[in-house]
Amino acid sequence: MKRLFLLVLALVATPALAKERLGTWQSWAAFRDAEAPRCYAIGAPDESSGDGGYVSVGFWPKRGLGHQVYVHLSRERSTNSGITLSAGGRRFRLIAKGNSGWAKDRQTDMAIIAAIRSSQSLSITSMARDGRTIVDAYATRGAASAIDAAALGCAGR
Repeated sequence: MKRLFLLVLALVATPALAKERLGTWQSWAAFRDAEAPRCYAIGAPDESSGDGGYVSVGFWPKRGLGHQVYVHLSRERSTNSGITLSAGGRRFRLIAKGNSGWAKDRQTDMAIIAAIRSSQSLSITSMARDGRTIVDAYATRGAASAIDAAALGCAGR
């Protein structure tokens, strides 16, 4: 919970990232940024994971985009390593660029969200520059509520 508080504090303190908090559920929160306009649900990793990592599901109503999964790793990724998201007994290979990753298409986004909704946890794995494995673990309790709040926060905008 401490990590979520720090993540929420950082997002709220940065005007470009978050304008209005829509709610907080366990280690997940939802925000609306009317300037962009966009809404997103964001999850903080468990205490055992590194600092700085997060998973988000974004909505951009003016672009007609929604349910887009985006991950940011807690540590520097090796350029030779991919990024894998695992949830609900399924594994998803993400498109990787730097320390970030996202689904290859809308169908994969929706499959990842369904897996998150049906699981108790998710993990993001990759290989760090120092050769050690990166494992960012997330509890998914509260994720569905945050995703739904973000979707509703941008509905009809």
